[in-house]
Amino acid sequence: MEELLRVMAQLRDPETGCPWDRDQDFRSLIPYLLEESYEVVDVLDREFPDPAALREELGDLLFQVVFHSRLAEERGWFDFSAVAAGMADKLVRRHPHVFADPNLTHDPARWERIKQGERQVSGKGDGALVDVPAALPGLMRAQKLGRRAARVGFDWGAVADIVAKVREEMDEVEQALAAQESADRVEEELGDVLFSVAQLSRFLDLDAEAALRRANAKFIRRFQWVEQALAREGLAPDPAVRARMEALWDQAKQVERNDRLPSE
Repeated sequence: MEELLRVMAQLRDPETGCPWDRDQDFRSLIPYLLEESYEVVDVLDREFPDPAALREELGDLLFQVVFHSRLAEERGWFDFSAVAAGMADKLVRRHPHVFADPNLTHDPARWERIKQGERQVSGKGDGALVDVPAALPGLMRAQKLGRRAARVGFDWGAVADIVAKVREEMDEVEQALAAQESADRVEEELGDVLFSVAQLSRFLDLDAEAALRRANAKFIRRFQWVEQALAREGLAPDPAVRARMEALWDQAKQVERNDRLPSE
């Protein structure tokens, strides 16, 4: 860890450092922070994660933490050791059943009370939704908002209620389309559908983002199968062969049901 911190300091050195690294600031690094985070997820989301790839991607993500910490240190805010110490303190504070009193049991309600106290101390307020990050992916944020509201008793009573809500929101999308309402209005109604689907996932204790990633991977597998089948027929994807693509798509689905398409 000390070697990585030394390398980071050298990269940022005003005289002998790297011009690109010297030019970066918190905002310019945001795309890289997101990219590295998703690359870790990409490795972990595979059926058989590659340990070497995981080690490399975790290192890239750690570098982003080190980089942001170095920028903060240069401004006199804090350094990497303060980041690590703050995380350790938070974990100890939130796990009294591990670090304070082994006779205590894990209690999600106590965990939430501790977090609420931390929000009040930090000045974030004590509302249930005050610190849900706006930059989270949409489905993930929707689930987190729903989970926070559910903790204070605002939730559906049964899964059938949420399924009915999803259908209701889809009906409203169809009504907006039939009435030829504005794109903004349709987008609003479609957002309600997605929010309701996210709550259905949450209620079923499923991850909506993971479910969508899985659907994306399925689409890729099937479409690549269609492309390969077309190529064997001397064809390529094109609107002119749409009917053939749809027929092959149905075949791809059947092949996948028979476990003959490779998974991601």
